[in-house]
Amino acid sequence: MDHAHATNTGHATPERIRALFHSRGLRWTRQREVIYSVLEACHSHPTPEELSRLVEDVEPGLSLATIYNTLDAFLACGLCNRLASADATGAARYDADIHDHAHVQTSDGRVLDVPADLSRRVLAGLPQDLLAEIERRMGVKVGRVSVQFHTQPV
Repeated sequence: MDHAHATNTGHATPERIRALFHSRGLRWTRQREVIYSVLEACHSHPTPEELSRLVEDVEPGLSLATIYNTLDAFLACGLCNRLASADATGAARYDADIHDHAHVQTSDGRVLDVPADLSRRVLAGLPQDLLAEIERRMGVKVGRVSVQFHTQPV
């Protein structure tokens, strides 16, 4: 595994991943377990292509189509989030951390988690009356808030 981009959190035991899949109504397969384990350990918010290269170290031979299909399944059952690219031409990135938190997207395309304490402060600073007005005026129910800061080249 590319340790520059991934770290083992120690949480991705096969039993925990299987229980997580079961709780979300997702059928377990070895390939899904491997892909989720690598995605969860990867803090660089990989594109599908980057994830495919990381998975290749653990499970050689998985196709890019399998990676895309598995990410779609994870999205559908709420096991990961898709982070849009800063520009229309960039690939989406994926994050297995489904808790509300903020990101910084750097001018070179990397996506980094804002430290947890600062993320909590950013999200707590959003006025509840503003969220309620967004819901009322747009006729929606906000289920999750995602904040992404974009940097400029220095």
